[in-house]
Amino acid sequence: MSSPETTLELYDDGAESPSELMSGDMTVTSGPRNTTDPSSPDFNTLDEPIRDTIMRDVKAVGVKFYHVLIPREKNTLLRDWDLWGPLVLCTFMATILHGSSDEMHDGGPEFAQVFVIVWIGAMIVTLNSKLLGGKISFFQSICVLGYCLTPCALALIVCRIILFSTQTAFLFFLRFLVSSVGFGWATYASIIFLGDSQPPNRKALAMYPIFLFYFIISWLVVSHSNV
Repeated sequence: MSSPETTLELYDDGAESPSELMSGDMTVTSGPRNTTDPSSPDFNTLDEPIRDTIMRDVKAVGVKFYHVLIPREKNTLLRDWDLWGPLVLCTFMATILHGSSDEMHDGGPEFAQVFVIVWIGAMIVTLNSKLLGGKISFFQSICVLGYCLTPCALALIVCRIILFSTQTAFLFFLRFLVSSVGFGWATYASIIFLGDSQPPNRKALAMYPIFLFYFIISWLVVSHSNV
């Protein structure tokens, strides 16, 4: 038996050829973007030199460090969050506080222990904030808590310099004073950035874990010694 020939027409008469339909222009203009959103960047990152991208990110990290040291603008760390600063600070403090394996009484924790204390501690504080109804994202909170380690890192540098001298009761008191200033500074800065994100009747419950978090970090700073 013969059946009528069946044809499948993919294109209508007068349509473009498949090669013409698949062709396109993927060029990206190098001019600035026209946007009415003031928060959007006025540049294209697709054709931007790598050097400009790196320098812009480094500048953004530096601006966040500045606003932690002088906590005036509350939305700086929350608007454009990143984890570069917290990673640098955590690595720096873990390296300085790392105890030598050749000395049994070095007084410093292991490198991994500092990492666990900082990152797990920040996650617990953030989780507590979210459970209390905080109006902030998870990574925004981690960013703020990490950047606010800056005063503690500066206190660690000063205490490390003091440790080069023969330790006396006065020098221990001086290290304790420096660590206390770093602790108070870090706690104050984090409260400035995170305080408004919590319900008014639950601010104390949200701030207490932050207090404990920076207290533990500051205790590691002041307890580190060469003995």
